[in-house]
Amino acid sequence: MDDRTREYLRGRFGDYYRSVSLSLPPDANLREWGHIPWTPGSGTTMVRHQSLFDLGDVDTFFADNAPRHAYFSAARYDDPGAATMGQKGWRNADLVFDLDADHLPGVDPETTSYPEMLAACKDALLRLLDFIDDDFAFEDVTVVFSGGRGYHVHVRDEGVRELDSDARREIVDYVRAIDLDTDGLIRTVSDRGTTKRVLRTEGGWGARVHDALVEYADDLREMDDEAARERLTELDGIGEGRAETILGAFDRNPTAVREGNVEAGGPGVRRLVSALAARVAAEDAAPIDEPVTTDTRRLIRLPGTLHGGSALVVTPLDRDEIADFDPLRDAVPERFVGREIRIETDADRTVELNGERVRVESGRNTVPEFAGAFLMARGEARKAPER
Repeated sequence: MDDRTREYLRGRFGDYYRSVSLSLPPDANLREWGHIPWTPGSGTTMVRHQSLFDLGDVDTFFADNAPRHAYFSAARYDDPGAATMGQKGWRNADLVFDLDADHLPGVDPETTSYPEMLAACKDALLRLLDFIDDDFAFEDVTVVFSGGRGYHVHVRDEGVRELDSDARREIVDYVRAIDLDTDGLIRTVSDRGTTKRVLRTEGGWGARVHDALVEYADDLREMDDEAARERLTELDGIGEGRAETILGAFDRNPTAVREGNVEAGGPGVRRLVSALAARVAAEDAAPIDEPVTTDTRRLIRLPGTLHGGSALVVTPLDRDEIADFDPLRDAVPERFVGREIRIETDADRTVELNGERVRVESGRNTVPEFAGAFLMARGEARKAPER
């Protein structure tokens, strides 16, 4: 980034911070603070091991320093400003989930547009929140748009704060369906002197697979026999014979399917359940970033600050705001709206922000400031002299 662009963005970030008052996380005085300043050259320098006392008045610090990126620790410490991690005295840490387009299956950052990446990340967020609400029943949950290509979810229930990295990794594996064990989704129950194996329908992955099984069986019953057999034999391990057995069992005893009985229909139904479990795992898992969740000393972006790689606001969201939230509209800083600036770029580009579609041609352009700041922060444009 050249000097003119860097100084312009630093100045406008400072103007933004002078126009807002940042909200701090709970126990802010027990957390480590860090930031990345606008340093010359292509590299970045992280300033960390700071306490809230070191920052002083937070709003004044941000207005005066206008950091490129700003962070706080998920962890709480006895002495958050100590110079080494060993001296800080770790107490506990929030459970943090990170969703980023870089880690989403089927998303190639080289070929997927920014709006498409954000849409895919929101879908993944909704799946993650299903786990948080339905499987874990966490209550103290904060959702934040990262300002970049994804979302952060902070869980602050007291029951998770002292979990070590291994315990947090188990949560990651569960949410991502790593090594999902089909046998573990099945339990043996007694029924009038006999035993049978049934899916765990009361919740979790067992309930998800059971829902898929019921839907699949309903779909088969609506097909003619030939189409139903063809659909079943598309699955590995199910031939014509097993397909006939499964269809017969579904027709004779639909109640067994709704009860999750995996023995009605013999080995074919068990094979079907395994195939559906793999499909459900692929569709419902939330591809969170494991290192973020397992790191009990992680620094995470401070809500309300600007992301130095996009000039968008790191935006906290109420749960009822998520469905309609559009980061390309709702995370645009109000401070950057209503003003035009001159930028220079080496390629034609189109920017969709703040409800506008801004076309930028190679060379010098006059654009809305929010679009220019976005392109400059991403390294796709430079600040040009104003006329």
